[in-house]
Amino acid sequence: MSKVLVIGAGGVGSVAVHKMAMNADIFPDITLASRRKFKCDAIAASVKERTGVTIKTAEVDADHIDATAALIREIGATHVVNLALPYQDLTIMEACLSTGAHYLDTANYEPRDEAKFEYHWQWAYQDRFKEAGLMALLGSGFDPGVTSVFTTWLRKHHFDRIDTLDILDCNGGDHGQHFATNFNPEINIREVTAVARHWENGDWVETPPMSVKQSFDFEAVGPKNMYLMYHEEIESLKTHLPEIRRIRFWMTFGDAYIQHLTVLQNVGMTRIDPVIYEGKEIIPLQFLKAVLPEPSSLGETTKGKTNIGVIATGLGKDGTEKTLYLYNICDHEDAYAETGNQAVSYTTGVPAMIGAAMMVTGTWSGKGVFNMEQMDPDPFMDMLNKHGLPWQVKELDGPLDF
Repeated sequence: MSKVLVIGAGGVGSVAVHKMAMNADIFPDITLASRRKFKCDAIAASVKERTGVTIKTAEVDADHIDATAALIREIGATHVVNLALPYQDLTIMEACLSTGAHYLDTANYEPRDEAKFEYHWQWAYQDRFKEAGLMALLGSGFDPGVTSVFTTWLRKHHFDRIDTLDILDCNGGDHGQHFATNFNPEINIREVTAVARHWENGDWVETPPMSVKQSFDFEAVGPKNMYLMYHEEIESLKTHLPEIRRIRFWMTFGDAYIQHLTVLQNVGMTRIDPVIYEGKEIIPLQFLKAVLPEPSSLGETTKGKTNIGVIATGLGKDGTEKTLYLYNICDHEDAYAETGNQAVSYTTGVPAMIGAAMMVTGTWSGKGVFNMEQMDPDPFMDMLNKHGLPWQVKELDGPLDF
């Protein structure tokens, strides 16, 4: 029998354990752990109220390998679902190796002192996980995650070759706050303020952060400004699908968000290097995180929809060039009604549950470290339709004209 340990009691962790409890035949034994156990207890109470299922809770500091390994041994976890901070990926992977547990996360490792988003730290664990007979599945969120599965599903069923790929992430929700982030503020702002990079003709192309803007009309949301950014699935997709000549990632932001972020950058509040304040060393971005609204508190007030998908152009299986757009639309209020969390958490937490289900049931298996696009997309796509993230595909007249 599988025993799943979920680490991280934010919005994504909350969604994941709610959805696991709704699939008790796959997840008969669930433990939720974080540094602050009271947050786990509150989520467990919601799970019990909404599903009738009792999940266990525990306290753990995932910065420490020994403490994490001790908890894995204590509960006999067969699988660890890491929904904590990306800084903790490597310590949790080490704990899994020392205890014989399989591993899954939703975001790649990044060091605390540098906004550097690369997979090489985790890919370096390939031989150790393979020798241990364990599977590590990286990036089982929406982007990365579902967007990679979308791409491989299109490649499997519709294309003989994909030439260009655009990943479009639109959050059309309104939470009513002057400025807030829909997931961990520290991670979100580090990501947004990093140098933009996209893959083109075998090389990286860099542009200043938020300097390339285009408008796109998103179904169920409307026209939105989207900005060229770097996102980690570009690295894994260009590695595992080297035929793709150009891969870009776009994310929407409102004018008010950009204005607030610009001011915060200008006054130094997005810095990740330490400064001395009243004799103590603090990180400005971490202080900013402490005063911004907690993302998990936004669910009750957020209205609107998200629209996230991929646009692929290439040689179709019918021998003609074609462009297909595969996407999901998720409603913030529906997500909150089901799990008590807004759609940004929902669209990451549900794929985390599905990725874990793929591993627990043996539908996806292997020894070593894997990215989502290395797996058969079909069973994952089927579960998306059944568990709250239905997708649709339509043909466009051609690729994006920018």
